[in-house]
Amino acid sequence: MPAGVTREAVARTARNYDTDALTLAVIASHSAIDVCDGAADEGLRSLAVCQRGRETPYTRFLATERDARGRRLRGCVDDTLVLEKFADVLSAKVQKRLLAQNAVFVPNRSLTSYCSVQAVERDFSVPLFGNRAMLRVEDRGEEDDYYALLEKAGLPFPEPVASPEDIDRLVIVKLHHAEKKLERGFFTAASHEEYKRKSKALLSQGVITKEALAKARIERYIVGPVFNLDFFRSPLAAHTDREPIELLGIDWRFESSLDGHVRLPAPQQMGLVGTPQEIPEMTVVGHNSATLRESLLYKAFDMAEKFVEAARRHYAPGVIGPFCLQTCVDKDMNFYIYDVAPRVGGGTNIHMNVGHPYGNALWREPMSTGRRIAREVKMAAEMGRLKDVVT
Repeated sequence: MPAGVTREAVARTARNYDTDALTLAVIASHSAIDVCDGAADEGLRSLAVCQRGRETPYTRFLATERDARGRRLRGCVDDTLVLEKFADVLSAKVQKRLLAQNAVFVPNRSLTSYCSVQAVERDFSVPLFGNRAMLRVEDRGEEDDYYALLEKAGLPFPEPVASPEDIDRLVIVKLHHAEKKLERGFFTAASHEEYKRKSKALLSQGVITKEALAKARIERYIVGPVFNLDFFRSPLAAHTDREPIELLGIDWRFESSLDGHVRLPAPQQMGLVGTPQEIPEMTVVGHNSATLRESLLYKAFDMAEKFVEAARRHYAPGVIGPFCLQTCVDKDMNFYIYDVAPRVGGGTNIHMNVGHPYGNALWREPMSTGRRIAREVKMAAEMGRLKDVVT
């Protein structure tokens, strides 16, 4: 870990915490409600770090209400901290407050989107649930991104295409959206000519930039359904008889305007040709739940085991807590991993309160990703092993 924050320093902080008064803290975006709801299920306090202008779901509509004895009546967000911008969570003043509240911070994608990965690695002294050294693998295009890790693990991912001139089949072009910070300016093309036409249109519409296009990853488009596999790996179960890898749930995305396009009859789709709406955007606006054909489950667990082993070898101490392998399945029932989340996934809010079929089947009670995080933190505290689940 870069100089400034060491695992030893984080372990010392964790040892000094009042483990009877732990708080799960999270950036109030992405999958924060699941984290707060899970904390409530396990009797831990929650703290949502909000950005001004976006705080009302957490400060009002999902805020905890208690009776005179302190028993929860409604809601799941116990405390909020409203900042001018999310990046202010890195300030010394805010970190001091988090440490005073015995906070274990649960990283989601919003943490490393609104704060730089380098700053989280170097400057954020609050114990982070999970392996903060792995957060940077999400930065697609970096030398050690998740594609490099998947290759080291021997896991399947879509075949890359070296340059636009080499496009001879359907591909997807992966790059950041020019205006929507957390979103994608992805588009598909089946030829170099289609690539040029679509990229020109998206550039003129301000959806993408020339700089992002130059760095874009082009890869073969896998024709098939999407399954985001929400796993959990427990360090507390290592070297015991309990299986450390758990499949909690599976989700898939609603994407705008793509989903609006596919709901149109073919004549209306063709009527969009030549208009600004011709090329759909793939902005994630929601998620839904799914299950997997049981004869494919062994493949899912095999991928998870290979990923965990590769992470152990290359990113000590390896995977801690939730991780998501985002996959497509082709006509021959082969999986391809097109994205990786080395932390709580973006679709886990579908699990909250009711859990998810696989997590529920394993734990014999409603088990969401948020609740599983809270339970691991609580068990670690009870065992005197909090340092083993934070970095």
